[in-house]
Amino acid sequence: MVENVFVLGLDAHNADVLHGLPDAARYRFHPLLSDGELSGGESVDLPGLLDAAQRQVEAFDGPVHALVGFWDFPISTMVPILCERLGLRWATTEAVVKCEHKYWSRLEQSKVIDEIPGFGLLDLDDPRLPEGLGYPVWIKPIRSASSQLAFRADDPQQLAGAAATIRSGIRRIGDAFGTVLDLLELPPELAGVGGSACLVEESATGRLVTVEGYSRHDQVHVYGIVDSVTVPGGTSFLRYQYPSTIPDAVSERMVELTRRVIRQIGYDGATFNVEYFWDEEQDALALLEINPRHSQSHAELFAWVDGVANHHHMLELALGRDPRPPHREGPYAVAAKWFVRRTSDGVVRRIPAAEEIAQVEREIDGCVVEVTVAPGERLSERHDQDSYSYAVANVYLGGASEDDLVRKFEQAVAALPFEIDDPGQGAR
Repeated sequence: MVENVFVLGLDAHNADVLHGLPDAARYRFHPLLSDGELSGGESVDLPGLLDAAQRQVEAFDGPVHALVGFWDFPISTMVPILCERLGLRWATTEAVVKCEHKYWSRLEQSKVIDEIPGFGLLDLDDPRLPEGLGYPVWIKPIRSASSQLAFRADDPQQLAGAAATIRSGIRRIGDAFGTVLDLLELPPELAGVGGSACLVEESATGRLVTVEGYSRHDQVHVYGIVDSVTVPGGTSFLRYQYPSTIPDAVSERMVELTRRVIRQIGYDGATFNVEYFWDEEQDALALLEINPRHSQSHAELFAWVDGVANHHHMLELALGRDPRPPHREGPYAVAAKWFVRRTSDGVVRRIPAAEEIAQVEREIDGCVVEVTVAPGERLSERHDQDSYSYAVANVYLGGASEDDLVRKFEQAVAALPFEIDDPGQGAR
């Protein structure tokens, strides 16, 4: 029997990954709302998006077996709400929001683990550190997407400047997130906080790693750990690399911490990823955040190393089955998603042509190129960029070693021509 699966915001790259799954013939994938509809422009009409998505699914002439999504807000928040409305399987809306609400999530984490930084709420109109916190700190909306409006502050002046920037843009997502909070019975600690509040927490340092897993029937399973490598001297991601190179003893501690917080939150029946910092010198762990979804950025990494993309795990759970993910059955020993980044703003004039991309993919074994900008776009006006740099392309690579990945990436970047109108630093 073919199973009908609706996919919120299905893009071309993830459609290719889905159709490349070993058991893809079992599924029929139906795009649900477009990226343009979901991006929301200057505001996100979450109630309108939910109603539009529900109407589209209910108008389908046939059985609906699952509804899924890969991306951050609003998709990650919409999936559980729609599944509850339509009687489909997924984690509960309350559990998802406990992960996504940065302050609520910290409150829940603090009940079962100590490996979290000092945190509190920040008054954006009168930005002062809560008692007991010290610089440096990170300030970020309690709900954002792709590290938008997240800033590090080393002193009161930087804190004030970051607060002003966040205050001017926080309601784009905050107002929509507030409508989700209205659906839930919130604990007393969240009374009056709303969807546009701001979290401040002490800065954690070390190597950033991501634990990917799923929970089914209250059993928490971890199927992989991925290294997140940042640009030298910066905070933007340079690449995600799998498998992680951290010691087994550290991995085991992270897995145990993950099991505690996922059970505490009550997250069950879906995939997740949890990000940690490991301070190698102090051998200390700090939980950064919990995402109630698997990372679509890691799909090729798991496919090339373990033998199947993590999209498989999400689908199987949504259909009520145990994913039983394979381990180290792929064609490569190591794989990475690299970001081609630019540190200054500009208007895109030219991107690599389809034939140029195809040639790079032919010449480099285990290579997939995804250009993420279009001619005419100003980089700073894209909603999916972080606060410190601009990504213009993703390069997925499989290889025999980390050195092999580095060599292949340098070869790919040299062959991908971008023209971006700005006297500043060029794409790299």
